[in-house]
Amino acid sequence: MVFCNVFMLKIIDLFAGGGGLSLGATRAGFELLAAIEKDPLALETHKKNFPNSKHFADDISTLEGRNLLSVLKLKENELDGLIGGPPCQGFSVMGRRDIKDERNNLFSDFFRLVNEIRPKFFVAENVLGILHDRYDAIRENALNNIPNDYVVLDPIKVKASDYGVPTTRTRIFFIGYNPKYLSTLSEASFLPSEENDDVFVKDALEGLPVDISPDWQEEEDGWQPYKSFAKENHFTERVTGHIPVGVGDLSSLKRYVERKEVSGCLGTRHSKEIIDRYLLVEQGGKDTKLRAPRLKPDGFCPTIRAGTGSDKGSYQAIRPIHYDFPRVITPREAARLQGFPDWFVFHRTKWHSFRQIGNSVSPLLAEKLLKIIFDKISTH
Repeated sequence: MVFCNVFMLKIIDLFAGGGGLSLGATRAGFELLAAIEKDPLALETHKKNFPNSKHFADDISTLEGRNLLSVLKLKENELDGLIGGPPCQGFSVMGRRDIKDERNNLFSDFFRLVNEIRPKFFVAENVLGILHDRYDAIRENALNNIPNDYVVLDPIKVKASDYGVPTTRTRIFFIGYNPKYLSTLSEASFLPSEENDDVFVKDALEGLPVDISPDWQEEEDGWQPYKSFAKENHFTERVTGHIPVGVGDLSSLKRYVERKEVSGCLGTRHSKEIIDRYLLVEQGGKDTKLRAPRLKPDGFCPTIRAGTGSDKGSYQAIRPIHYDFPRVITPREAARLQGFPDWFVFHRTKWHSFRQIGNSVSPLLAEKLLKIIFDKISTH
C-alpha cells in the first residue's frame, strides 16, 4: 500500500461527478480545494472519497466566480487550476444530439467561470460529438469567454487505452493556460508516452472475485475478498494504492487494507433466457437482442455508458458481459476497467455506481494529463 504526499497547488473541480478528474488531479500533486456537483448522489460519493475538500451542490449556471472565490478565501489569480467535465448528453452520438438541450449551455458556463476566476490553467473534458459542425456556434460562444491573454490549445482527442487504461473510451480535452504562470504547453505535450504499456481486460480484472452470486444485491453483499496481482506495474500500483493524503473514506480504506475486501461486487439477476443467450455470445461479439458487448480478455473494454438519472427517465445503460461468465460485469469490475482504484467507493446500488463510473474521466488518464501541467507550473 503506497500513500503519496506531494507539494500542493490548488484546484477546483466543476461538474465533479463521482471524482475521476478529482482523483487524477490529487494524484498529480494538486490540492482539491473544492468540488461542485448538482447531482446529490454523485456529490455524496465525492464527499466520501474526498472528505477534506469543500463541497457545493450549486447549479453552475447560476454560480458566480467572485462568490466562489470569496467563500474559499481566494483572490483573483490565486487559484491554480479549474477542471471539469460539463454535461455531454446533448453532444453525444449515443444520445439525441439535441442542439437545444439546455445542458449544452453548461459548456459555456465552464468558460464563463474561467473568465471570472482566472485560474492559471483550465482543463475541460467532453465527448467527441462536441466537435461536430452543428455545435460550431456553441463552441465558439463558449471559448469566446476565455481571457485574451490565455494560450488556448486546439482541442485534444484522447483515447484512454493509449495511456495505459484498459478501455477505448475516447474524449476531447480543452486546455488553456496563462503564460505568466506556466512554461510553454502545446498539443504535443499531451501525446501518449511510448512507456505506456497496454493493459488488457484480463490483466485489469485479475484478483477480483468472479463467482458472483445474483443474490448479492445489498451494499454489504458487495464487499468480497480479493487476491493480489501476480506482478507489479504502473496499473496495478495505481489500482491498489497511491492514495493521496486526505483522500479516501477511512472506514472503507481500513476494510480494504486490513480485511482484504473490496466493495462493489454486486450481482445481477438474469433470466434463463438471457443466460442462455449470453453463453452463445463470442468474446468480442454482441448479444443479438440487447446488443451488450462481450468482453475480450486480450482486448480493451469498450466505452462504459452511464445511463441517466431519474430526472431523465432512469435509463440504465447496457453493461458489458464478462468474458468467461454469462453475466454482466459488476460495478467493481467496471471501476477497474475505467482505471479506478479498489479502495475508491461508489454508491451502494448498481445503477448509480455504473452512472458514476460511466460519467467519470479515468483517474489514470486524468493523472497523466494533469501531471504534465503540474510539472509546468512547479518548474516555471
